Amino acid sequence: MTIKRHEPSKLYSKVVEANGFVFTAGITADDPKQDAKGQAQQILREIDRLLALCGTDKSKVVSATIWVADIRLRDTMNEAWNAWTGGQNLPGRACIEAKLADPRLLVEIAVVAAQ
Repeated sequence: MTIKRHEPSKLYSKVVEANGFVFTAGITADDPKQDAKGQAQQILREIDRLLALCGTDKSKVVSATIWVADIRLRDTMNEAWNAWTGGQNLPGRACIEAKLADPRLLVEIAVVAAQ
C-alpha cells in the first residue's frame, strides 16, 4: 500500500492519501476573528483545496468530524456546512463540543473521502 503525506509539519501531515482514501487533519480557520459560520466557511474552502490536491472532492466525503467550542454554535456552523454540501452526498458526521487549542477558534473539521 502506498501512503502519500502532504504538507507535513513537525506534528502531523495536513492530508494523507492511503488505500484509496484521503484523510485530513483537523482543519481550523486561518482568521479566528470570524464567527462560527465564517470560520467554518474558511475551513471548508481549505478542505476543498486539500481534497483537490489529492484528486477528489467533497462529493466523495464519507465521514466528517466537527468540533465546536460551544454546542450552541452548531446551528450557525451548520449554515456554512449546508451551503457547502448543498444537501448532496451527505457523509456520516459527528458534531462534538470540545475545548479547542486556541480560545479564539470556534470550529475544527476533519474529513475522510474516497478517491
